[in-house]
Amino acid sequence: MAKRSIVPFGPQHPVLPEPVHLDLVLEDETVVGAIPSIGFIHRGLEKLVEKKDFKQYVYIAERVCGICSCGHGMGYCESVERVMGIEIPRRAEYLRTIWVEMSRVHSHLLWLGLLADAMGFESLFMECWRLREKILDMFDRTTGGRIIFSVNCVGGVLKDMDGAMLRAIRETVDQMEQELEPIMTTFIKDYSVQLRLRGLGILSREQAILQGAVGPMLRGSGVEYDTRMLGYAAYGDLDMEPIVGTDGDAYARCEVRAREIVQSFNLIREAIDKIPQGPISVPVKGNPQGEYFMRIEQPRGEAIYYTKGNGTKFLDRFRLRTPTTSNIPPMVEMLKGCQLGDVPLLILTIDPCISCTER
Repeated sequence: MAKRSIVPFGPQHPVLPEPVHLDLVLEDETVVGAIPSIGFIHRGLEKLVEKKDFKQYVYIAERVCGICSCGHGMGYCESVERVMGIEIPRRAEYLRTIWVEMSRVHSHLLWLGLLADAMGFESLFMECWRLREKILDMFDRTTGGRIIFSVNCVGGVLKDMDGAMLRAIRETVDQMEQELEPIMTTFIKDYSVQLRLRGLGILSREQAILQGAVGPMLRGSGVEYDTRMLGYAAYGDLDMEPIVGTDGDAYARCEVRAREIVQSFNLIREAIDKIPQGPISVPVKGNPQGEYFMRIEQPRGEAIYYTKGNGTKFLDRFRLRTPTTSNIPPMVEMLKGCQLGDVPLLILTIDPCISCTER
């Protein structure tokens, strides 16, 4: 009979930059169970609604996570705008969409680089991050920041893009798409990558739904669900179809994220072609009174923003459910049956963000 033991994994590990801690239940080298522990970097950001008014809190919300900062700022602003009945200008909705899709490219390239590094492809890691720098440069040019942008506000956005900036973004996207092709070929077709990822960490369609998976983890298991299909911001005007995998393994999750980069390029180009003229914000009068749930599709998956106002400038409650929070239960499920040496790579395939999880 195999000997059962419990081995602690994390919160510090050479493969994972995120402070994930798991107690792994092993039978010899096979994982038969995993017990997650979170709370190592809890910051209490949600409670700050008691000290920062609803306009100031935009800057707190976008600091929940650096990689997803633009989406967090937009999700919070849109939830407050729904509570207050504010209709923002269409140009502001398009600008938000362009920046959020640029953030998705940024996030997925960062993740692909980390995946390459975890598999020992150091040159591929550097290529992904070299390409990512082009998007960061465009963020710097259009917002003044590379990671934290502070362009979202309740009522619209704070900065506009002129024609030269929009043309520069389009040229950058076209160039990046050409440079991405050999990187995509490696991740999708390389024998070594397929040998390392295919058949590893299978999460069935039924388990993905039952465990509440979101984002590429859910779509990699064959579920056609993408919150962008709800049509918030400018997505209702854009040609948007979910990118879906079939096998539910680590390879499928990698393929979905790689193909979503190309999809984001197309969405950015379409938004630039269709962006209307006009103002970028509207005056905000009064204070939030009521509550609203806002759902958006972050690079890692669906995020939910709940705001509750009491008629004063300070919110009663702000609650954020992040994609990693949703993906931890299905991650525990897919770890069952894998080998101990595969655990770091499998955790990486959910694209964990513990900064978001422990807000």
